[in-house]
Amino acid sequence: MTTAHEQAWVPEACTLPTVERPLRLAEFDQLFATALRRQQRLSPTKLRWNLDPVCEVTVRDLTVRESTCCSFFTFVFEPSDTALHLDVEVPHAHVEVLDALQRRAAERMPS
Repeated sequence: MTTAHEQAWVPEACTLPTVERPLRLAEFDQLFATALRRQQRLSPTKLRWNLDPVCEVTVRDLTVRESTCCSFFTFVFEPSDTALHLDVEVPHAHVEVLDALQRRAAERMPS
């Protein structure tokens, strides 16, 4: 269950209805727990996730829906033979959101 504290980093720019936010966070948590292999901070505003390529359809769907409610995110996919690279970028005004997303992913990623 997602607590109010866990959602505190969600910016006011997010247009996803508050009641739907725990569901979206659960989708990201599931992705992190099952498909995230590695993450790397490329710059203060850019994060790269290496994901299991099997999840590509699911990840593309999730990022399209996330872009709809949080338009400040930019998601760029780079498929390869061994992993699906997903670059997540935000403007400088939303670096704290990217920081929180990186921490959340790290906490849920398999060891």
